[in-house]
Amino acid sequence: MTYIVTDNCIACKYTDCVEVCPVDCFYEGENMLVIHPDECIDCGVCEPECPAEAIKPDTESGLDQWLELNRKFASAWPNLTERRDPLPEAKERDGETGKLEKYFSEAPGEGD
Repeated sequence: MTYIVTDNCIACKYTDCVEVCPVDCFYEGENMLVIHPDECIDCGVCEPECPAEAIKPDTESGLDQWLELNRKFASAWPNLTERRDPLPEAKERDGETGKLEKYFSEAPGEGD
């Protein structure tokens, strides 16, 4: 099992989860984070830290698309190990549906 970041992170990009990760397995895109599934040790400390509830265990049904997205972009985006401010529109976009189609960007973030 691994934890993965799902669609509610898009256009929010809270980084509270990054601060508690003991293995630094978060990677930063322009407007979301992903978890590298092969680096995650399944400790689960990140899940309750996410204000947007965007982190889920990959054992939940219907998350195959998100597992693959996390795997793909964790290999392309820079590692992030420090907490940063969320995106300016985070509160208004939290819980919005269709964020993958509306806002997702393949562009990398700044990383550390």
